[in-house]
Amino acid sequence: MNTLSNIKRGLAGLALVSASVLALSATSASAQSADGKDRHVQIINGTSQYMTKFYASNVGTDDWQENILHGRTLAPGRSVNVNIDDSTGYCHYDLRAMFANGAYAERRNVDVCHVETWTLED
Repeated sequence: MNTLSNIKRGLAGLALVSASVLALSATSASAQSADGKDRHVQIINGTSQYMTKFYASNVGTDDWQENILHGRTLAPGRSVNVNIDDSTGYCHYDLRAMFANGAYAERRNVDVCHVETWTLED
């Protein structure tokens, strides 16, 4: 009976380890889309102006999508990590940052599946 008890404890431990590994796998995969590609880009405001809007539109659209900053601003010297994934499967996006002084910066056809940062400067 002692051997059976040890086997049960061993199986319970193995089940706990397996559940932990699955939870860690799910957590790391959550940063990626269904196709396994990470579309997060860190936007760094290296300018002297507040960034008031940020847009990312896949290259298959003709207009700018919603403002990713949703009414917030990005102060000079600050950064934000944005998820560019719009569930279309695209990796190439046009990016546009708008600033408080009316200026804007654009970067076209950016492969967000491979580009990790975009630093904007004066």
